[in-house]
Amino acid sequence: MHPMLNTAIKAARRAGAIINRASLDLERLNVARKGPKDYVTEVDRAAEESIIDILRTAYPEHGFLGEESGAHAGSGGAEPEFQWIIDPLDGTTNFIHGFQHYAVSIALMQRGQAAHAVIYDPSRNEMFTASRGSGAFLNDRRVRVSSCTRYHDALLASHIPQSTALPAHSPFVPLLADCAAARRTGSTVLDLAWVASGRLDGFCGVGLKPWDMAAGSLLVLEAGGLVADFQGEQGWLASGNVLAAAPKIFAQMVAHLQA
Repeated sequence: MHPMLNTAIKAARRAGAIINRASLDLERLNVARKGPKDYVTEVDRAAEESIIDILRTAYPEHGFLGEESGAHAGSGGAEPEFQWIIDPLDGTTNFIHGFQHYAVSIALMQRGQAAHAVIYDPSRNEMFTASRGSGAFLNDRRVRVSSCTRYHDALLASHIPQSTALPAHSPFVPLLADCAAARRTGSTVLDLAWVASGRLDGFCGVGLKPWDMAAGSLLVLEAGGLVADFQGEQGWLASGNVLAAAPKIFAQMVAHLQA
């Protein structure tokens, strides 16, 4: 295993320990709003600080982009070759309600391309990892995307704002209606990890941030899946609009959105 990936795993476990301790006494949490239906707790901040502390100690020249603290330049300059993208607790709303579906996400970008990825589910003690060209793993066991080929059998997850009130002409209506079922789990990073491990057949997200997608996208690709924007191109990291799925389901998702 690559030393940088090992360091990211150590950082994810440290953050997971902070999250698990806090989950034992949710009533004491201080919860603030970043925006409508967008929450942050001291656990998010403490977890991110612990991740950055471990990574910066090991790699002081690297840059960082965290959901809570924003961008940090490394000692190597304003535009370092390596940048860590961190979501310390994806699924904060789930977490503060005691709904155990949330995760830590850490990706290392090298010249803008994901090189290593870790997604850690602390409540289940599941560690998803990937390195470019080396496959995707769950707790050291190699994983693959699902073998589903028929769209009406596919189980999808989505991150689509106001999906309960989509206009009839929206391309998302047939996309979600024609599959077997669609889920809104509240954790994009776990959705992508579950696509990589074959628990979900596909994922569709709108208006996402880099920390939502960076680690999960590498997991899906290394597990044999496909990732693209709604046009089937590679602009998803900039646009925040992303599809990720097993190959045959991916093609049918793109077709639904382009119909």
